[in-house]
Amino acid sequence: MATLKIKKGDTVKVIAGKDKDKEGKVIAVDPKNNRVTVEGINVVKKHEKPSVANQNGGIIQKEAPIDVSNVMYVHKGKATRVGFKMDGDKKVRFAKSTGDVID
Repeated sequence: MATLKIKKGDTVKVIAGKDKDKEGKVIAVDPKNNRVTVEGINVVKKHEKPSVANQNGGIIQKEAPIDVSNVMYVHKGKATRVGFKMDGDKKVRFAKSTGDVID
């Protein structure tokens, strides 16, 4: 299985779907299903019954995961593709637009 180029904590821009052109921080990554959850993106309403954690229940809003192909990494304010290269004996991510090492 290939590794995902987006990690938790990255800032990404949505390039397709109802939230196109919005930016947010990645909250969670699901590499098995190729999906990411982004802060403030793809917000859905969910009806919840009262429980111990949520006494009142009701309608809550939460972020739903979106496909990783619909987001791009944001580097220096611009969306860019991400690649991998070897830096000595360590594999690192780099921004393809500038060539800068991301992490």
